[in-house]
Amino acid sequence: MISARNVWLAAIATLATVVWPAANRAADWPRFRGPGGTATSEDRGLPTTWSDAENLVWKAELPGAGASSPIVIGDRIFVTCYSGYGLDAEHPGELARLERHLLCLDRDTGETIWSYDAPAAGRESNYVDFLQRHGYATSTPTSDGERVYVFFGTSGVRALDLDGKPVWQADVGALSHNWGTGGSLVLDGDLLLVNAAVESDSFIALDKRSGAEVWRVKRLISSWSTPVVVELPGGGRELIVSIKSRLLGLDPATGEKLWSCQTKQAFASPSPIVRGGLIYAFGGKPNVLLAVRPGGRGDVTESHVAWRAEGVGSGITSPVFYQDHIYTIDERGIVGCIRAETGEVVYRERLSPSGATFYASPIAADGKLFAVSREHGTFVLAAGPRFEQLAVNQFASDASVFNATPAVTQGRLLLRSDRTLYCIGERKR
Repeated sequence: MISARNVWLAAIATLATVVWPAANRAADWPRFRGPGGTATSEDRGLPTTWSDAENLVWKAELPGAGASSPIVIGDRIFVTCYSGYGLDAEHPGELARLERHLLCLDRDTGETIWSYDAPAAGRESNYVDFLQRHGYATSTPTSDGERVYVFFGTSGVRALDLDGKPVWQADVGALSHNWGTGGSLVLDGDLLLVNAAVESDSFIALDKRSGAEVWRVKRLISSWSTPVVVELPGGGRELIVSIKSRLLGLDPATGEKLWSCQTKQAFASPSPIVRGGLIYAFGGKPNVLLAVRPGGRGDVTESHVAWRAEGVGSGITSPVFYQDHIYTIDERGIVGCIRAETGEVVYRERLSPSGATFYASPIAADGKLFAVSREHGTFVLAAGPRFEQLAVNQFASDASVFNATPAVTQGRLLLRSDRTLYCIGERKR
């Protein structure tokens, strides 16, 4: 017989299980570029300067390289990397030894809680061409607070519980490309959205509970971009996908193509962003930033483009919207500031010193922009209509490459290189 006290205790435990994820949701950074893919945070107190001896809370050595970003769920950090092959362009090793890793670390200490290791199971591209720039762990994981989902290209999509136990695995295609895989996973309700343009020329929605395919859109090519979902002003929702030459609006429930807008880009790597009822996406060369109204049908190139900003944009990094302005940074370190309402280019300036290359996308928080270069440190700018470079921060002990977009958690910045994951925060002297 179950006592009333036991029933009461069980009810409290159930309530705690239900409430915990919601209570911690504000502190989470659950996907590429954070909540909603906005690359912004309301956190305060993020440091402007740091080094090996200043404002370094902890650092954790990684078992391999990677360009994926860390994500944060509650008191845990998840990040992927790879090892065994492709660590040296001149001597890449044997492809059969390629292995990917998903690490779970303690948010406060950086200690490893568990590691999931996944030997390559599909046909992988050789370590040539653009793959030598970013490697085999580029897609950022995502989580709903109950499971963590990872995308390993031709080795498939996998779901694990938060203790590292595999739940399911799904194949999304066997094709490969010399540029590798780039797009990150996005959750939308019970759907897990996968840009498998490289693996199967498709965009695929999987049931997040089982891994079963729900819908698939075919003939989507030359896309390494991460999608975003927009809520329409009058109700309804659209899934925004960037592909070669076009920006697409899809029905997120079915994959039905609703509209397209010409962008003239040779390939799609940057992710679109959504803010204030508009979609912001890059066009082709010369760099153009487009503001597109959602909700159209058919070809909306002439009817739904609110404005075009010339001379700003990037072929790799994504824009960020912060406090009424959009900020862009191209691969060469040229920063653009655009007034979101009108498309006016407020400034276009080169970061100093010149020569830095950028693959990571900028993020914005605490009145600052953080832009991570591959080998010349993290540039910190004041957010606002006047160009002001505040600092350039490097770790003298780490000469490896930084390709990953940062994450923010509890007033701290998470940066990852090919060697190390860093937690940066204000430290009292």
